[in-house]
Amino acid sequence: MEKKVENKVEDNRCNLFLENRKKITLSGVIEVISFDELKIDLTTSLGNLTIKGEDLKMNKLDVQNGDVIIAGNIGSVVYNGKVSKKSNETIISKLFK
Repeated sequence: MEKKVENKVEDNRCNLFLENRKKITLSGVIEVISFDELKIDLTTSLGNLTIKGEDLKMNKLDVQNGDVIIAGNIGSVVYNGKVSKKSNETIISKLFK
């Protein structure tokens, strides 16, 4: 009987590669929250990410692997915080810690 071997991508794999402020290659993208020519908001495995600039375009979006390529004039790249982990605690139990 053969055993199935599953290749799993690391949950916290998140890379950002910026080329000449014209192109960003990202991995570890979970969700695209919003995007337009001036601003792109993403959720990555390491937190929320905001990319601001001009003429921003998503050249590649691979939802399965979490890969995104963005081209344009990039002005800023900012991580806004950590991704909240799901918890079994209620809001009230968190207040009374």
